[in-house]
Amino acid sequence: MAFPLGVIYVTALLGNGIIISTIKSESSLHIPMYYFLCMLAFADMGLTLCTLPSMLGIFWFNYKFITFDGCLTQMYFIHTFSAIESGVLVAMAIDRLIAIWSPLRYGTILTNGVVCKIGILILSRAVCVVFPVPFLIKRLPFYRSNILSHSFCLHQDVMRLACASTRVNSLYGLIAVIFTKGSDSLSILFSYVFILRTVMAIASGEGRLKALNTCVSHICAVLIFYVPLIGVSVIHRFGKHLSPLTHALMANAYLLVPPVLNPIVYTVKTKEIRKKIIQIFVRTKITSEG
Repeated sequence: MAFPLGVIYVTALLGNGIIISTIKSESSLHIPMYYFLCMLAFADMGLTLCTLPSMLGIFWFNYKFITFDGCLTQMYFIHTFSAIESGVLVAMAIDRLIAIWSPLRYGTILTNGVVCKIGILILSRAVCVVFPVPFLIKRLPFYRSNILSHSFCLHQDVMRLACASTRVNSLYGLIAVIFTKGSDSLSILFSYVFILRTVMAIASGEGRLKALNTCVSHICAVLIFYVPLIGVSVIHRFGKHLSPLTHALMANAYLLVPPVLNPIVYTVKTKEIRKKIIQIFVRTKITSEG
């Protein structure tokens, strides 16, 4: 696992770093759609950096220990960045809806100030919703098994090791998931219902395809994020008879797949980002030959 894991982390950090630097340096990309993509890349980098120390410690150095406070800190940031990514995907869906529904007013509706406020709202919601989770875990007694089933700390995984009732934790976790990912998935669904209604009203078939083509990258990002998430939730709920390896693989996919695949999807679909990558490779080749 050591070498593939290293490749995955390098790909995630390099890919998202290129997206952020490209959007920052290319003035043609200073529009709401790419500002939201930049937020998505930051969330992906945050998720990657949260899991990097413990996973590389396990698979590279066989170091399988983490302090209780360190575990709570990692758990907090993993769930926070996950909630941020979910919120950004909603913002991107609304961005596509406005761009297709009212293209002439797109720039006046989604101004830089509005985009900034949306970003602050997404961040504040994630921080506030996840904030009580470590304190709810810390109040529980742990004096039996202290072995986690994953390579990092997740709320449901740490909670099951407690030696007391976890009803309050389970209830708050359910409320938090409904308030963030549940409401976000419904918002994305409703956004695409309106997008499809708007697209169907376009007279020409070419115009319909052109409008839908602008949503392909976002649809891929939504599937990349929510499919592993649903898989982890289903396995935790109904897959208690499955092997620990299955649980571990699904949890790893939930946290590692989006940061790796999102940059690839947006690189394929965005000409300016492709150009930047080509320039980097050409520069590297010239330098190495020199």
